[in-house]
Amino acid sequence: MTDARDMLKLIALDAEDLEIVSAHMQDAILKVADFAYLPRERRFAMVACRFDWERPDDPHRRLSGLHFESVLSVRKVGLPADPRAVMNLLAITFEPGEAPGGEITLLFSGDAAIRLTVECVEAQIKDLGPVWEAGGCPEHGAGGGL
Repeated sequence: MTDARDMLKLIALDAEDLEIVSAHMQDAILKVADFAYLPRERRFAMVACRFDWERPDDPHRRLSGLHFESVLSVRKVGLPADPRAVMNLLAITFEPGEAPGGEITLLFSGDAAIRLTVECVEAQIKDLGPVWEAGGCPEHGAGGGL
């Protein structure tokens, strides 16, 4: 059973905050169909199975939601056409533009990316409940993988 005290909930309002969100979402896995851009609400949202980096000695994953507000446009680069294709999120970066806006990039394995043009950094990550054993800790470096 999931204890609500163990559930992550973070808000990012600047580039430094976004680095923390990126660290928590590193190695999250999700399907192409798990993304949604809602232009009227200016929101980009996704659900993912994030690796819980707080306890790498007890490897498990959590279902988490992540959304970005004040999104002006979305560009997808190199994403598979199949909505069932599984993606591995490597990092989330911010490139400043006209302050306070810029471009948030979600970088995936296989040279895929989603670029969000935003008025400002405004993101939230929230664990949604389910937790399960991961079967191992993701590896990084030359030739690393899941």
